[in-house]
Amino acid sequence: MIDTSYALSVMAAMAAITFGLRALPFLAARFLQSHRLVQQLGRFLPLAIMTLLLLHTLVGSARQNPSGPWAELAAVLIVIVLQWWRRHALLSILTGTALYVLLRNTGLFKLVT
Repeated sequence: MIDTSYALSVMAAMAAITFGLRALPFLAARFLQSHRLVQQLGRFLPLAIMTLLLLHTLVGSARQNPSGPWAELAAVLIVIVLQWWRRHALLSILTGTALYVLLRNTGLFKLVT
């Protein structure tokens, strides 16, 4: 059985490290805001991460769909068009998600292929 003082000291160390890691960005905010590399990453990285997540999800879902990637492609297309036209992220995401769920559950593209 583990000694109580040992378990408490390990938990205290974990809590201190976790708190330190959470507090570090706030403590380094002044440096991070003025650093040129961080500013470049702030402009480029969110779009790159979202693109990679989208591609990974699309490829994974399309492989599992026996009807092919048509539902995924239609949902992505409607999101792109709505975002370009209305510039409202929540509307685009909700509409694309609803279309994807509708197409996957109704099997509309099974009739086409």
